[in-house]
Amino acid sequence: MVAESARSAGQDQLAQDFVQFSVDAGVLRFGEFKTKAGRLSPYFFNAGLFDDGAKLGRLAEFYAKALIASGIEFDMIFGPAYKGIPLGAAVAIELARLGTNVPFAYNRKEAKDHGEGGSLVGAPLKGRVLIVDDVMSAGTAARESIALIQAAGATPHAVAIALDRQEMATENGRDVPHSAVQYVRDQLGLQVCAIARLADLLQYLSQHSSEGLAAHHERVLAYRKRYGVE
Repeated sequence: MVAESARSAGQDQLAQDFVQFSVDAGVLRFGEFKTKAGRLSPYFFNAGLFDDGAKLGRLAEFYAKALIASGIEFDMIFGPAYKGIPLGAAVAIELARLGTNVPFAYNRKEAKDHGEGGSLVGAPLKGRVLIVDDVMSAGTAARESIALIQAAGATPHAVAIALDRQEMATENGRDVPHSAVQYVRDQLGLQVCAIARLADLLQYLSQHSSEGLAAHHERVLAYRKRYGVE
């Protein structure tokens, strides 16, 4: 089982509201899905389906509220290509609306050799940088972002994600006894803010079992018992 860190009632409610929003938006689905690690997961979270202005705006609101509640301090936002670009931009806009205006930058997959050139776009990377992405499956994307940020002379400080799957990561095709989030936090030294976790999803399914979700709860619980991390 996964050891849970203490959170406020407000953070718990925010997580439940986010899970409900993700289900309503069709972003969080239940069934049988093959993960990058080759596992058959009973649920699938596809942040690419936050695909209109209303959904993206609401998503950014959840990120901003989770970041504020976390107490994590940062000087700017970095959105890694590709999903992190619109996410980071939307979160920067929402934070500014709430009174915290911070610079924003992102990277290209391929550097330009004309115009402003290089692979980085937006504000210069400096100070404590918050990386905004959707999920972490192995920590690979975080390592790439960290290298870019450090090369620019800034400090990789924290990562914000939508969902922490709280399951074992894989390295060279093998399960390892830590999650990607734990790796980024404990080995790379970055703080991590997740809007919701697998534990929150299980709580949601348990509370809505009368709505035909009881079977999904049992499958997700079994998946967590098999692949969950301490």
